[in-house]
Amino acid sequence: MTSFRILVADKIAREGLGPLLGDPRFELVERPGLKGAELADAIAEADAVLVRSATKITREALSRATRLKVIGRAGVGVDTIDVEAATERGVAVMNAPAGNTVSAAELAFALLLALVRKVPAADRSMKAGQWDRTSFGGSELHHKVLGLVGAGRVGGEVARRARAFGMRVVAYDPFLSPEAAVELGVELAELDEVLRQADVLSLHVPLTDKTRGLLGATKLALLKRSAVIINAARGGVLDEAVLIERLRDGSLAGAALDVFDQEPLPPDHPLRQLPNVVLTPHLGASTDEAQLNVAVEIAEAVRAALLEGDYSRAVNASLVGGERLLRLRPLLDLATRLGQLAAVLAGGAVSAVELRFAGEGDDLLRPLATGAVIGVLQVALGEPTVNVVNALHLARQRGIQVERTRVDTIHDFADQIDVRVTAGTRTVRVAGAILGEGHPRIVRIDDFRVNVAPRGVVLVLQNQDVPGVIGRVGTLLGDAGINIAEYHQARLSAGGLALAVISIDAPLPAPLAEALRTRPEIRALAQVEFD
Repeated sequence: MTSFRILVADKIAREGLGPLLGDPRFELVERPGLKGAELADAIAEADAVLVRSATKITREALSRATRLKVIGRAGVGVDTIDVEAATERGVAVMNAPAGNTVSAAELAFALLLALVRKVPAADRSMKAGQWDRTSFGGSELHHKVLGLVGAGRVGGEVARRARAFGMRVVAYDPFLSPEAAVELGVELAELDEVLRQADVLSLHVPLTDKTRGLLGATKLALLKRSAVIINAARGGVLDEAVLIERLRDGSLAGAALDVFDQEPLPPDHPLRQLPNVVLTPHLGASTDEAQLNVAVEIAEAVRAALLEGDYSRAVNASLVGGERLLRLRPLLDLATRLGQLAAVLAGGAVSAVELRFAGEGDDLLRPLATGAVIGVLQVALGEPTVNVVNALHLARQRGIQVERTRVDTIHDFADQIDVRVTAGTRTVRVAGAILGEGHPRIVRIDDFRVNVAPRGVVLVLQNQDVPGVIGRVGTLLGDAGINIAEYHQARLSAGGLALAVISIDAPLPAPLAEALRTRPEIRALAQVEFD
């Protein structure tokens, strides 16, 4: 029985690890607080690592992670994980985007209410023994405009709460469809327009290369002087220095922040001195419910990845999950084998891989293209550790162009995969399909129609269509003790060039391969060894 060692490198709610506890296939090693060499040593012995936000998974920490398959983050953001380094090593990075949604949205709204009604200042005044009803006048949210930057899970929950307060919600989210916006009750607009209209601006986007510094001097200048900003997303999205300047000079009314460029926030940080700012120490997921939810969510995701090969919840992989995965798996395996075959036949430095898929589901295109690239790289570049996580990354590194297209039909089969690999001036085309009850077949090589299973060892022979070729090839193989499982001969015209695809039970010894190549009727020979 296969067993997996899982390093729990942060304090994670143990009751939330139920999907992994009590299963003899999983060994949980709980060692929170590891750093440096100790962390790298522990990761080197693990199949999976679970973290929250305290432990940073750096390139150095991954330097000896030869067996690591998954890093699971019990939370949304993965900025404490070197995703690029993990991807290069073929390690999936997963998060728990749904578990703390409600907690994060409720905190954002709590910050908003605390800010506009000056609750923290009034509380401090009361505890100092004062009864001051004149210094803490606030403003209503009713009829105000909430501007959302990001209307995903958390942003959508904030929108629902804002509407309950009688607010009008305007959102910038390039990934939100008009239909989803209507259902959510928000108006879609470009970012600049959202900024101009907002009485309250609430940020709900991840920190990426595209969102870092998204709201700098130019964008913040579009806000009303009476506007306030709520940030419970990530500190780097907002230019803190510009924000501080505008809060000081009164060109912004206030801000409520749960996240910062530097965490923990230094004791002498200027934000701590501003009277029109409400601060909390990154509490978005700090509820009992959220901690349990994210632990369960990431435990289930890691379990599915290790036991079922379901990487659909990885931020750096390109798979579908659930019932769609059942359909994808045989197609993905076929795409990989077609990539291997095409790379062997191309026989040179690969510059381009194109996948065409005749079947239902645009969501299958990227994973199938990934599968084809896996096969190509395994053969052409000698990369046996290529997987769904690092394949496209490795292809980009090596300048291999990858294209994918869904077409209505290619030839005669449903769910047909067509892979074209270019090496130098030569482009090889191979195609396959799933026939009958899940049987993968190679159905085309260049212009030749064939029908052979992509398993074991497959020989591809180009020969002149002359009498006796099949017999002579069969005799040579038989005399060498090599059994033929399938033999398919195809030709375009009588007496012209023919193609034989032969499935055999063992690889050709070098002398036999040479004997076949030197036969006068044989034009080319290639051998593919499938796993």
